[in-house]
Amino acid sequence: MNKKRTVGILIFKDAEVLDFAGPFEVFSVTSELNNFEPFEVFTVSESLDPVAAINGFSVNPTHDFYTCPDLDILIIAGGFGARQIKHNQKVLDWVTKVHQQTEFTLSICSGSLILGSLGLLKSKPYCTHHQVYPLMEEIVPLGLPQKEKRFVNAGKIYTSGGISAGIDLAFHIVEKLLGKEIAKNTAEYMEYHRNSYALEDGNKEF
Repeated sequence: MNKKRTVGILIFKDAEVLDFAGPFEVFSVTSELNNFEPFEVFTVSESLDPVAAINGFSVNPTHDFYTCPDLDILIIAGGFGARQIKHNQKVLDWVTKVHQQTEFTLSICSGSLILGSLGLLKSKPYCTHHQVYPLMEEIVPLGLPQKEKRFVNAGKIYTSGGISAGIDLAFHIVEKLLGKEIAKNTAEYMEYHRNSYALEDGNKEF
């Protein structure tokens, strides 16, 4: 088993629940099934106040920006709230700082808006929610939208399509780091059938 990696999931008001809960489940169950050795998984928000995700789902973040340990993997949730949070300079500054030290930075669904607003997707392939591509094309006119893909890689950045696609991306990272057998065992435990089109020949890593 490799070193234990910290996985921090950025949440905010009106974040889409499955955007953060799906990857949280994949990484945390993987860790649970392997003596809690692979990952330490937690949520992060601007403050420790309860976060009202979409449709009133209340979440108590584990860390705020001040208490958050160094992250190996940063996951940025999406949802309607991403349209507002992309204007929050405190959030943008924190993501910029953390991204510089991560092994991988992931956005789920419209979480791509944060990466796009930071200029991190310029001239790079990206995925997002199907309804968000027009806005992304305004924010990142030189980006390379991959509308037919479930998720896509650009260096250490990964972006996924809408909502449930984040689960497939999380499984891909688990498989990349820990191998097919561990990813398969997690999927079987979760009774989750991974999308066969998640990573095909045409969805190569960049």
